[in-house]
Amino acid sequence: MTETLFPAEYLEARARYRAFMEQHVYPNEAAIGREDDAAMALLEDLRARARDEGLWAPHVPSEAGGTGLGFLYYACLNEEIGRSTYAQLVFGCQAPDAGNAEILHLFGTGEQKERFLRPLVAGEVRSFFSMTEPEVSGSDPTLLRTRATRDGDEWVIDGHKWFSSGADGAAFAIVFAISDPEAEPHRRGSMILVPVDTPGVDVVRAVPVMGHSGRGWSTHCEVRYTGARVPVTNTLGGEGDAFMLAQKRLGPGRIHHVMRWLGQMQRAFGLMCRYANEREAFGGPLADKQTVQNWVADSAAEIQACRLLTMDAARKIDEGSDARVEVSLLKFYAARALCDVIDRAIQVHGARGLTDETPLAVMAMMARGARIYDGPDEVHRMVVARRILRSFRDGEGWQFS
Repeated sequence: MTETLFPAEYLEARARYRAFMEQHVYPNEAAIGREDDAAMALLEDLRARARDEGLWAPHVPSEAGGTGLGFLYYACLNEEIGRSTYAQLVFGCQAPDAGNAEILHLFGTGEQKERFLRPLVAGEVRSFFSMTEPEVSGSDPTLLRTRATRDGDEWVIDGHKWFSSGADGAAFAIVFAISDPEAEPHRRGSMILVPVDTPGVDVVRAVPVMGHSGRGWSTHCEVRYTGARVPVTNTLGGEGDAFMLAQKRLGPGRIHHVMRWLGQMQRAFGLMCRYANEREAFGGPLADKQTVQNWVADSAAEIQACRLLTMDAARKIDEGSDARVEVSLLKFYAARALCDVIDRAIQVHGARGLTDETPLAVMAMMARGARIYDGPDEVHRMVVARRILRSFRDGEGWQFS
C-alpha cells in the first residue's frame, strides 16, 4: 500500500530520515527531554548533522532555503519524523516556525524574506505566531482585541496574547492585530512582523500546559504588547489581510500537525502490539485477549483511514486546491484517533504506560491538545457539515473525490 501512495524517490528519502532517527534521535530522546543546557547543546549538534546530511527544512522548497518537494513528499517523510516529539526540531521543520516560513515565502516582500525568512529557514532564529488571546474565544478571531494603530509610518501595537508557542527565546513574532475596527469583520485585521527586542514587547511567562512549562521551543507563552512600534513595512501581505493569511497559514499548519500525528500513532501502535505479545496474564499473552485484539484492529483501521485522508488532502493541496473541507475533516478525525490509539497503548502497558519507561505518557500529554489547537474539533466538524449541507441546498449534492 505504501508503494502506491508515494513515488519511489519519496520512499528513498524517507529511508534516509528513518536511518537518521534510529541512529541519532531515538537514542537521545531522554536527554533532550530534560530540556537543560546539555539538552540544548545536544539539539544544536543534531541539527548540524541533519544539515550536513541534506535533511534540513523539508517543509519548504529550495528557493526558500529548504529541501521540500511539496505536501505529499512532506507527508511521506513525517510518518518517520512525527514518531518523535523532538525530530521536527532536529530537522528544522518545527511548528510554529514551519507555518510562519510558509506564509513569509508566499506573501513576504523581498526585504521581509531577507530579514525574517532567510534566518528562520536556516535555523539561526525561531519565531512564534501571536494570535490567541485570554480574554476572548480562540475559535472566533473576529473577537480579537489586540490593536495596531497607524502613527505615520509606524504601527503602534497594544494587546494581550497567550499560547504563543515557542515565544521563549524567539527572535520575532507574526502578530494578528485589529488595524481597522470599522471595516467589515474579516477585513479588520492585519498581520505584522514584530521583533521580540522591540520596546513594549514582553514575553511574560511560559503558561504550563498539562503540568509542563517547557523551555524555548516547547513553551506556550503569555505575551503583552504595550505601545510596541514597528514600521508599517513590517505588514505581512496587505492591510486587512490577516484573516486570509490566517487561513493560508493554519490550513497547511493543520495538515502538518496531522502528518506528525501519523508518526505518533504508528509508534504507539507498534509499542502496543509488541508489548501485547510479550506480556502474559491469566494464562497467556495479552495478545490472546479479545479486548486487546479489538483495540489492535480498531487502531489499525483508524491509522490507515488517517493515512489515506492525509495523503488525499496533501495531493489536492499540491494540485492547487485549498482542500479546506478535507483538511477540517482530517483535523478532527485524526486528533480523536491519535488520542484513542495512544490511550489504548497505555492501557495495554498498564501502570508502565504512565511512566517514563516508554514515550507513551509524554505522547498522551501532548496528544490531548490536538483536539483544541488550530481550531477545536467542534469548529472543524461545523465547517465540514456546513459546506456539505450548503452544496445540497444549492442542488449540487456532494461528490466524494
